[in-house]
Amino acid sequence: MTPGLLFTQNGSAVNRNEIPEHSGERFLETLVSAIQGGWRVVSYFGAPEAHSVRLYCILSFKSHAALGIMSTAVSGKSFPSLVAEAPQLHLFEREIAEQFGISFEGHPWLKPVRFAAPLASTSAVPPRAPEKVGVMDFYRVAGDEVHEVAVGPVHAGIIEPGHFRFQCFGEEVLHLEISLGYQHRGVERMVLGRPGLRTLKCMETVAGDTTIGHGTAYAMAMEALCGVRVPAKAEAIRGIALELERLANHTGDLGAIAGDVGYLPTASFCGRIRGDFLNMSAELCGSRFGRGLVAPGGVQFDVGRELAEKLRKRIDVARREVTNAVDLLWDSPSVMGRLEGTGVVSEKDALDLGLVGPAARASGLNRDIRRDHPFGIYNVAQLPVETAKGGDVYARTLVRWLEIEKSLHFIEEQLAQLPGGSIASPAAQVGEDKMALSLVEGWRGEVCHVALTDGRGEFERYKITDPSFHNWTGLAMALRGGQISDFPLCNKSFNLSYCGFDL
Repeated sequence: MTPGLLFTQNGSAVNRNEIPEHSGERFLETLVSAIQGGWRVVSYFGAPEAHSVRLYCILSFKSHAALGIMSTAVSGKSFPSLVAEAPQLHLFEREIAEQFGISFEGHPWLKPVRFAAPLASTSAVPPRAPEKVGVMDFYRVAGDEVHEVAVGPVHAGIIEPGHFRFQCFGEEVLHLEISLGYQHRGVERMVLGRPGLRTLKCMETVAGDTTIGHGTAYAMAMEALCGVRVPAKAEAIRGIALELERLANHTGDLGAIAGDVGYLPTASFCGRIRGDFLNMSAELCGSRFGRGLVAPGGVQFDVGRELAEKLRKRIDVARREVTNAVDLLWDSPSVMGRLEGTGVVSEKDALDLGLVGPAARASGLNRDIRRDHPFGIYNVAQLPVETAKGGDVYARTLVRWLEIEKSLHFIEEQLAQLPGGSIASPAAQVGEDKMALSLVEGWRGEVCHVALTDGRGEFERYKITDPSFHNWTGLAMALRGGQISDFPLCNKSFNLSYCGFDL
């Protein structure tokens, strides 16, 4: 284990004064040593202090289900960049630079991540005017026959705003740069202060299609701060809801991938079946996206024997229907010809960039929070981790399908053996001067919430890392060397969140 870190576990809280405080040099040396030793950065962010900015780094080591924490204070205007040694830090450093005005010396492309005013300023780090939305430099490839294609930020239909800048030689994509942040909502700023019902509502809207994932991560952080133990039945219901969320999104994406290659039978069937899974979530709490189900201390809706049996029957029907729909996909040579070899992200690139979720597992990275840092029901009921080697659209599609199969079995198993008892524990006082960490395996991958409380038990800093924050660069790499016409297919195989990134 790497020295210089405070070791803790998922869903726990530590005293802030126990977190190791290193000099800048020691902090950087420890971070590089940890990454070289197999640790992975799950969160790296700043928090304002009187005359400085304190940087916190949270690392994961899956073999021991351990999380490591350390910090350093930056009182000047600059700090060394580690992107050359650890590419997975590139967006984290850009975000800190944008929020606190710190220039990371040596960063290859230190431009805004979003378009917003800084979170805070100090006498040492003066405030910086927010960038004008969309006005920035883009990387350009020189050459007489190289041309540039700009897509967005306004798109057809109801897609959220994002700008994609392609550097092309004919149809070949030499480079893709993705610019987001056009509708920055200020969620992290909005939830500061005393946590309450409004805070929970904000957390459920971080990414609407990951309501259960983000809601559970917030609830776990609050439970750690309050020392609350969640009843067994509530943990089981949370697990069922989380897997239903995974089923709805994976099924919908399989249909969308089929639609992008013009294969309408699977596209039509999966679109309808996705609705069936969403309706099952509505059976749990009245909301197709799971709003209002999860709350700190447990859940707000019970599942009785009659409802459990009804859901089991619906899951059995859905299994047969989604299997038939996806089998059509695998049995179509023309579909396989479009999926195989398209949008490849190598295992090395996925590792260097810190990809998470199905995108990482499709490139051969065996990582899943449900197993590596188990939480809730996954402490006693584990799902096999499904991986593939190709790193292409086919691999990402296959991993989604394998996860659908495992989630269906998991839900049936939990519905058949739901424990009795209460579904929520009483509220307790929020701990003072604490840091709480929570990781949840959402359907896109790792959801990370970090809460810092002050001496009154209020949120002084709340950091959210949606899996899309890790994975957007993976989409850019998937297009490198490919055809620009493959972009819609590659994009859908990742299906990343704009709002989860923009926060």
